[in-house]
Amino acid sequence: MLQRRMRPHDDMVSLQENAVHFDEITEGDYRIYAGALEAPRGDGYIAAVIVNRLRGPGQSPKEVYRDTSLSGGHRWASPAAALAYAVNQAQTMIRTQPERLAC
Repeated sequence: MLQRRMRPHDDMVSLQENAVHFDEITEGDYRIYAGALEAPRGDGYIAAVIVNRLRGPGQSPKEVYRDTSLSGGHRWASPAAALAYAVNQAQTMIRTQPERLAC
């Protein structure tokens, strides 16, 4: 797991600087990027996920899904819990709803 401070213009955070925790895994033909964003008032962590379809050699991955506020912005008590939720949601979508990820 990687932790860093993001700049205010980065996509997965609001205009104020917040702590962000990342995890990434490969699931079949997809790469899952999960994030746990510190809530604006510091009252927990918001789960976020980006899913990229991996391509063949020499081709760039293509983003096929993004949700920067899973479960309507629900706050998890820890970054680990938010990351686990984000990864689980992406894996479930890949395994049961691949039509949502069509390019």
